[in-house]
Amino acid sequence: MKIAIMAAGAVGGYFGGRLAEAGHDVHFVARGRHLQAIRDNGLAVKSDFGDMHLTSAQATDDPADVGLADVILFAVKLWDTAAAARACKPMLGTGTAVICLQNGVESTGIIAQELGPEYALGGSAYISAAITEPGVIQHYGKFARLVFGENDNRKSERTLAFRGACEESGIEAEIPGDIQAAVWEKFITLASLSGVTTTTRRPIGEILADPDMAKTYRDTMEEIAAIGRAQGVNLAPDIADKRMRHAATLPPDMTASTLKDLEAGGRLETPWLTGAVVRLGRQLSVPVPVNETLNSALKPYENGA
Repeated sequence: MKIAIMAAGAVGGYFGGRLAEAGHDVHFVARGRHLQAIRDNGLAVKSDFGDMHLTSAQATDDPADVGLADVILFAVKLWDTAAAARACKPMLGTGTAVICLQNGVESTGIIAQELGPEYALGGSAYISAAITEPGVIQHYGKFARLVFGENDNRKSERTLAFRGACEESGIEAEIPGDIQAAVWEKFITLASLSGVTTTTRRPIGEILADPDMAKTYRDTMEEIAAIGRAQGVNLAPDIADKRMRHAATLPPDMTASTLKDLEAGGRLETPWLTGAVVRLGRQLSVPVPVNETLNSALKPYENGA
C-alpha cells in the first residue's frame, strides 16, 4: 500500500517505520530539524520490539510531493488539526482513508469538515513514544496497537486492506465493532492520564498506589464517561473499573506525553483533552468538577514556557 504519514512525529514515525520496514511505500511528512535529520541519516526507531533504521526513508515537508495515497495516518498535534487536514488535499484520491490517530474525540469531525466525511475514519493509537533527537524515535514499553474503522462501523475493503498491511508489518491492529466507543474508551484513558499525571507531576504507579490520587484518577474517568454517554456513545457501565485495571498493567513510571511537554516548556494539548472535557460538560450540562480543577491547574502552562 502507499501510505502517507501526517506527520512523522513519535506516533506516526513509529508506525510508519514498521510499515516501511515491511516493504510498503511509506512517505513521511515532517519539518524542521527532524525532517533534515531523516533526509541526512534516515529514520531510526529504538524499541523493545526490535530497533530499526530506515536509511532511505522518503521524507518531505510538502504533501504535494507525495502524490495520491491509499492511507494517510493523521497524527499531528491537536492544535494543528484543521491546517494539517487541509494540507492533505493533494494526497487524496478516490477511496483514500484518512485515519485519525490523535488523542482527542473531536478531530475526526474536523477532518470530515475540511476534507469531506467520505475520507475521515476514526482511530486510536495505543503507544508510548517520543522523539529523543531529530530523526530518532524511542518506543517505550511493550505495547503498540492501532484501532481504526469506518464511522458507520462497516468493515470496508480499505480498512481490511490496511489491517492486513499492519499485520504484515508486525503491528497489532483492530477494526472494532463500534469505532465511536473505541475512540471514547481511548479518550477516557488518555485524558485522565494526561490530566492527573501532568497536574501531580507523578507517574501512574505512584498515583495508583496512593488512595487519594487513585480516587481522583477514577473520578476523572467517570466524568469523561458520563459525557460520552450524554452524546449517545455506547460505553460499558463499568468502563472506569476496566480502565483502572488497565492502568494497573501500565509501566509504573509511565506518564502522559503532556507531562513531557510541560517539563520541556512546550505547548500542551490540554485544551483538547481535559479542556475539552470541561467544554463538553458545560455544553451538555454534565458536571465535571474534578476535570475542572485539573484544567484550572494546567491552564497557565497551555502555551508553554
